[in-house]
Amino acid sequence: MLLDDIVAAISLNADVRDIRQGTFYTAVLSRCCGIAATLIHEALRRDAPLVKNAGVLLEFDMPELVQLAYSPRIAEAAIGMAAINSLIDIDEAACIERNAADLIIEKGRNKRVVIVGHFPFIPSVRKAAKQLWVIEKNPKANDIPETETRHLIPQADVLAITATALINHTMDQLLALRNPHAFVVVLGGTTPMLPVLFDHGIHAVSGTRIIDPDRALNCISQGANYRQIQGAKKLIMMR
Repeated sequence: MLLDDIVAAISLNADVRDIRQGTFYTAVLSRCCGIAATLIHEALRRDAPLVKNAGVLLEFDMPELVQLAYSPRIAEAAIGMAAINSLIDIDEAACIERNAADLIIEKGRNKRVVIVGHFPFIPSVRKAAKQLWVIEKNPKANDIPETETRHLIPQADVLAITATALINHTMDQLLALRNPHAFVVVLGGTTPMLPVLFDHGIHAVSGTRIIDPDRALNCISQGANYRQIQGAKKLIMMR
């Protein structure tokens, strides 16, 4: 299981300094500042309470907080993933500062592309790709419902998966469907920037390093979406 390998690759020896859960993003401050998507639409479909121990989570130690990544409560799993990302001191020397969209367009030009998750750059990819399928739990115009996942993912030359699949626990199933010759990208603010992802058939991880925690925490607390989070740097790590 990818999540097991991610947790095994990090040191849990750190103090929990702050936790914020905004409408769109969640943040944990420990060794670093880590973020993860809140997935509010999915979270609200689960039974209340959305976060069982809301108000006392700062009393949790780091292993307890990380364990929330396995929770069936989506809002709790977001806190767990943000906690994991807060423990990763990203090696910028092993990364390039680049948007995931540019990489997907480069690799997907005149090819069949599947993107799991709806991103703002979808129109640009559609212009470059031979064929683009966007699979989305909450479909927008031209998106394809997740019921078509098993049929479409094996056809992809380029497969881009939102890292929120770690939060809703679908990542392993999605990766298992990939064409073995496909170029695979995991992307979004939830992405753990760790080389261990490469052991699971992933070629590129595109995520975020928070370089100004105070600014980022303030933005997230005030309902910022990903593009509105200040004090962040977008990075890609390649296999």
